[in-house]
Amino acid sequence: MKIKIFAIALFTLIGVWAVACAAPPLPNPQAKVSNNASTGAAGSATTANVAMTEGMQVAVNRIGVQPLQPEGKLDQPNVARDPSDLPPPITRTEPTTVEVNLTVKEVNAELADGTSYSFWTFDGTVPGPMIRVMEGDTVKLTLTNPATNTTPHNIDLHAVNGPGGGAAVTTVAPGESKTFTFQALNPGAYVYHCAYAPPFHHIAQGMYGAIIVEPKGGLPKVDREFYVMQGEWYTTGKFGDQGHQEFSADKAMAEQPEYFTMNGHVDALTKLYPLHAKVGETVRIFFGDGGPNIGSNFHVIGEIFDRVYTGSPKTPIENEETWYVPPGSVSTFEFKLNEPGKYTLVDHALWRIAKGAAGFLMVDGAWDDKIYSPSAADSTH
Repeated sequence: MKIKIFAIALFTLIGVWAVACAAPPLPNPQAKVSNNASTGAAGSATTANVAMTEGMQVAVNRIGVQPLQPEGKLDQPNVARDPSDLPPPITRTEPTTVEVNLTVKEVNAELADGTSYSFWTFDGTVPGPMIRVMEGDTVKLTLTNPATNTTPHNIDLHAVNGPGGGAAVTTVAPGESKTFTFQALNPGAYVYHCAYAPPFHHIAQGMYGAIIVEPKGGLPKVDREFYVMQGEWYTTGKFGDQGHQEFSADKAMAEQPEYFTMNGHVDALTKLYPLHAKVGETVRIFFGDGGPNIGSNFHVIGEIFDRVYTGSPKTPIENEETWYVPPGSVSTFEFKLNEPGKYTLVDHALWRIAKGAAGFLMVDGAWDDKIYSPSAADSTH
């Protein structure tokens, strides 16, 4: 019996050793990959020390070793959207016709300081403009694709009841405009995005935004409102590489983004457009996730959400700390500010902060020792 066990163990070890010796060596991640590298008999590209099979080349592409071109000329500095730039709340009670005009803009702009990207956008920002209507309204939406653009686009609004959410009748080639109408039937907060094939590529380039359908008479009054959307970016180079980043289909297929942003730029809500409010005010944040693949675990460090609702505002969740917002959706967060200071907006999958998923809410006012002591108004976390 002991001899049999020994023999089985010996053969197992020999088998493991044989498999290990037969496996091809892994590519050196420091070795530069050249598209014009010499080829072997099979025509595979090579690094400094390893012949690259097609599968290995894909693996290398997914970890971001491709060199970048210089940043080049920018069409505009960035596509970051000011979170305080949103339509005013609904105060009427009778439905009306609301006209919405959106223009597709394909632009080269900065994704981070010193790093540019070729964005596709609605109206030149990420996210696109927030659309705000009331339950029962008729929406007349016109989508324009300027002749200077390079590819067709359309729009799918998750607030629409009908084929493609509007995408079935709004595909516009460069130089075209199309108009369609729909009735806003269901109160709630929804995503809109481009759905031209492949839709996940268009969304990954920045083509998403939010449409808010308020109930008749509008939402309860608050002191301040903000509009924030998270998305991820699949780039040929690594996070932090200087130069011009391009879209990487390999990383998108592997769901391995290099960047996460809130409002279209690594510094959008920390340096460019931090949120501002005062102690005692009630804040409402419309927070969405454009994706295309990865949701957000939204949290404001140092705050508790008094009310959160995804879908109907009539069915909120109270006293929530962190709320998952799936890709392709928008949730609404309401809370009252009790103490001054710098509050950090995060995706609580916290390593994403290191890739750009963060923002600041700057709160001014007097400190209340009964709620929190000693004072920490000048600190952040």
